[in-house]
Amino acid sequence: MKLAILSCSPQSYSTRRLREAAVQRGHVVKVLNTLKFAIDLEQGRPHLYFRQNRLSDYDAVLPRIGASITYYGTAVVRQFEQMDVFCANSSGSISNSRDKLRSLQILSRHRIGIPRTTFVRDKKDVLPAIERVGGAPVVIKLIEGTQGIGVILADSINTAAGIIELLQSQKQSVLIQKFVKESKGRDIRAFVVGDRVVGAMRRVAQGQEFRSNVHRGGIAEPVILDEIYKETAVRAAQILGLKVAGVDLLEGNDGPLIMEVNSSPGLEGIEGCTQLDIAGSVIDYIAAQVNFPEIDLRQRLTVSSGYGVAEIHIPEESEYIGKTISESGLREKDIVVLTLHRDTKVIPNPRPQRQFMGGDRLLCFGKLELMRDMTPAKIRRKRRPTIKDLPELPVAEEVFKDSGSIESVTIPATQNAPGHE
Repeated sequence: MKLAILSCSPQSYSTRRLREAAVQRGHVVKVLNTLKFAIDLEQGRPHLYFRQNRLSDYDAVLPRIGASITYYGTAVVRQFEQMDVFCANSSGSISNSRDKLRSLQILSRHRIGIPRTTFVRDKKDVLPAIERVGGAPVVIKLIEGTQGIGVILADSINTAAGIIELLQSQKQSVLIQKFVKESKGRDIRAFVVGDRVVGAMRRVAQGQEFRSNVHRGGIAEPVILDEIYKETAVRAAQILGLKVAGVDLLEGNDGPLIMEVNSSPGLEGIEGCTQLDIAGSVIDYIAAQVNFPEIDLRQRLTVSSGYGVAEIHIPEESEYIGKTISESGLREKDIVVLTLHRDTKVIPNPRPQRQFMGGDRLLCFGKLELMRDMTPAKIRRKRRPTIKDLPELPVAEEVFKDSGSIESVTIPATQNAPGHE
């Protein structure tokens, strides 16, 4: 395998370890400065130049994109993608994880724990927002920041409001986040490669510092995660589209809470703490993908017209409740169930004897028209009725509080209209 490591810091511990691990396994590896690329665009022939020379062919790319060069770095990764070179992390997934607000927005629609968070711009919204996340103390975070930079703990509402106003006056966008007291000064870094956690450590802050980052003096200790923490870390990385990620979790009373997902996680702290060959795991994963690449069906599958991949929801009142996959008749409709999502579990290639339950989500391949017909119409939120919505009735008394809205209606008992009894 010929591997390119994109890094502006070739002498950093992480870059050196990844290069060493690749060389030890017999791969050809080059460390390329991300800022030395030129991106050439022309019809049907995307190119890259490195230091004024046309880039030779590579089998895979491992991006190590720093926060300060996110825009240009993701553009370079995106160009490799257009050239059909395997990228350990895609440009889209790096962008998703780098922006704290965007990553939490994406995670929030899934059944995965996150601290309650709010984002405001108008200073009139600051105090109500602090109250909505549970009141002081709160954690204030810059939208983009690494290694604990731009993370502040405010002990009182007035202090929080002052800090937010100051940061906003400097054109900084900030998040207001609930302070998870039971996890004060501690978090867990789970290193995810592919679909598994290859190592984990607990970081503990020292002294009065509440940030547990190793770069801020935190002490790291190895930890063996239980299944719920492993599953949460892997799902968070997958939801954001990352194949190599450092997932930071808080230990909440109700289970793990995702604090942040890092697309370029450092290796020094976790390898030194766990004594595991994390770099080797990353290189082995990339080599396996080059030899037998995974395909994102929803983005890459090219099929006959009218066929595709879609997600089908099984509501509580569905006719499919209690039926097995074989009894449902889906196969006869040319629909194949690829995975079944139930609560927080993902069941790949479910057996025909598997029964459907309310709330199940099915990732299916088949005729799009038939799958569309299986999706129930969304229930529209009922608006408050006005006088125009009611049929003409022999009403004895009507009192209107405001324009068109009904405060009270008295109807003779003998003349109730159908549906208004």
